[in-house]
Amino acid sequence: MLIRKPADIPSSEITPKDTYLNRRKFMLGAAALGVAAAGAERLSHFATPNEVMAATKLTTVKSPLSTTGETLTTYKDITTYNNFYEFGYEKSDPSENAHTLQTRPWSVSIEGLVKKPQTFDIDSMLRYRPQEERVFRHRCVEAWSMVIPWVGYSLGEFIKACNPLPSAKYVQFLSLADPKQMPLLKSVALDWPYSEGLRMDEAMHPLATLAFGLYGEALPNQDGAPLRVIVPWKYGFKSGKAIVRIRFTDSQPRNTWNVMAPNEYGFYANVNPNVDHPRWSQAKERRLGEFLKRPTLMFNGYDQVASLYSGMDLRKNF
Repeated sequence: MLIRKPADIPSSEITPKDTYLNRRKFMLGAAALGVAAAGAERLSHFATPNEVMAATKLTTVKSPLSTTGETLTTYKDITTYNNFYEFGYEKSDPSENAHTLQTRPWSVSIEGLVKKPQTFDIDSMLRYRPQEERVFRHRCVEAWSMVIPWVGYSLGEFIKACNPLPSAKYVQFLSLADPKQMPLLKSVALDWPYSEGLRMDEAMHPLATLAFGLYGEALPNQDGAPLRVIVPWKYGFKSGKAIVRIRFTDSQPRNTWNVMAPNEYGFYANVNPNVDHPRWSQAKERRLGEFLKRPTLMFNGYDQVASLYSGMDLRKNF
C-alpha cells in the first residue's frame, strides 16, 4: 500500500476552507428551517449539535505569523478529538458533552497587579483588535499533534489594555468551573478551577494568542469556547480554555497539571523532544490524519522563542 505524505498531496485534493464553510452554512439553514426527522437523522452524521451552536462566522485577516507549508487538520478531527476534562476523560467526551456550556453572556475579570481591576464582556474583547487567522502547530504531551487555523489576536496586545503594574511578573488564566454547565466536573479529580500561567515575557511574545475561533468561525464549546489561550511552542495543556479570570501576579502561579502530577508536568511545558514524559517518549509524534510518526521539533518548531529561555536548563525546567 502506498502511503502518501502531506507534501505529496496536491492542493486540488484538499477541501478548500470556503467549500467547507459553505457546506456548514447549508446545514445551518436546514436546521433553522426545521428539516424532517429522517433528514435530520442523516444530517447528524455530518454536523454535531455543538457545530451548529458554534457556527458563527468571524471576519478575519491573514496573519504573517502563521505556519506555512503544512496541511491543516480537518475540522472534524479538531472538534472531536479533545482534552477538556471538565467534560470527561475520553477524547470524544467533550464533543459529546460540552453542549451544556453557555457562552453568552460571558465576561472576563482582570485581577491582581493591575492599575485598575476591570471586567471585559466577551464581545468587547472580540472587537478590541482585528481577528487574525493564525495557523499554528498544536502539540499534545500525549505525543499527538494537529495543525489548526486559529482565529484571534496577540495576547500581548490585550495585556496592554489590562494595564498591569511593573511588579507583575506572571499572568494566570483561570477557567470556568460550574457544575451546572459542566456536569462531569465532580467526577474528574483535578484541583478546579483549571489554572495555567505564563511568565510575562512569554505572554507578551507575538506568537502567544487569545483565540476566539477556528476555521473562520467561533470556537466550538469542546475546543474552549468562548475564548482560550494558544501558546504554540508549548504543550497543549498550557492553553487554558473557557477563561473567566486573568490575574497578574509577582510570583509563579499554580498550574493545574503541575499540582496534580509535579513529577510529570512542569511549569514551563516547552516542547522538548529530548525530555521523555515518565510514561512515554516525546521524541516522535503522530499528526492526526497521518499513519506514520514524525520527529518532534524543539519548541514545536518555533525557534524564535528560544531566546526567552537563554541560560535555563530545559531538562530541569520542563
